[in-house]
Amino acid sequence: MRVELETEVLKGVSRSFYLSLRLLPRPMRRAAGIAYLLARTSDTIADSLVGSAEERISYLLDFLKQVRGEIAAQAFPKHFHAGITDPREVILLLSHGEIMEALNGLESVEIALIHEVLETIVGGQILDLERFGNAGDELRSLKNADELEDYAWRVAGCVGLFWTRLGFLTMGEKFSTYPQVELEQWGVEYGKALQLVNILRDFPEDRRMGRCYLPVTDPKDDAACFTEFKKWRKVALEKVAHGRAYAEKLQGWRLRLASGLPAAIAEETLERLDVKDLSALEPRVKISRNRLYRLILKQSLGI
Repeated sequence: MRVELETEVLKGVSRSFYLSLRLLPRPMRRAAGIAYLLARTSDTIADSLVGSAEERISYLLDFLKQVRGEIAAQAFPKHFHAGITDPREVILLLSHGEIMEALNGLESVEIALIHEVLETIVGGQILDLERFGNAGDELRSLKNADELEDYAWRVAGCVGLFWTRLGFLTMGEKFSTYPQVELEQWGVEYGKALQLVNILRDFPEDRRMGRCYLPVTDPKDDAACFTEFKKWRKVALEKVAHGRAYAEKLQGWRLRLASGLPAAIAEETLERLDVKDLSALEPRVKISRNRLYRLILKQSLGI
């Protein structure tokens, strides 16, 4: 991956993953960074404020065709940028051609892994748009726990699987001597945990946009939503423990730190989400830069 993508683009769209990527051993770093940039691109498309849900689904399907190499990489229309509220994500979209060049420069086995994880992620984003429709539509919620678990797998659990397979592919036993199948299972639960944290942290904002990811009969019922909130916070804590166990089974302090840092951030966030009611979730819980660096120090020292 070119230096500009790592420093100017990836750093702009993710503080925490950028730090994890910098810590990753070199064999994994390039493919993991490109995969992240592509996943963030599809997420930006899905969340754009321009166009209907159907139009964004069309953009996502074209994006997948480009990733697969079925059609040439294409610049996103200029009017599409107007629907992106974060200028750093606009830079991400403007860098699409360069990201695609970087993807095509990878080894074929790495490209295949990226194709696999993006198919799952984009499939989840399309399902999300089909389920909730356009921003401002009537408030809707997921129907049951299975739908929430499935969504968490599609947009994040599959990333834990990708990370594990990429590690074994590029590093072999230098990645881990633990059985790959079991580590993959922990990786999936770890990824799902991180998505649950995002859902809980962003709950008020998502609900204002017509999306309630917690399975309740009436998403306008604060009491019912808060009951589910507390339940899924507990589930997220249990799944984050898989992330801790996952990182401990990896080889080398850099790999353990890079893979364990998201769990430390998730635990800190979940602690702050231990609230008395939904109103306490405003403003949005955020880990400061200084606190993030302290977490890295604690992780590196094994505290």
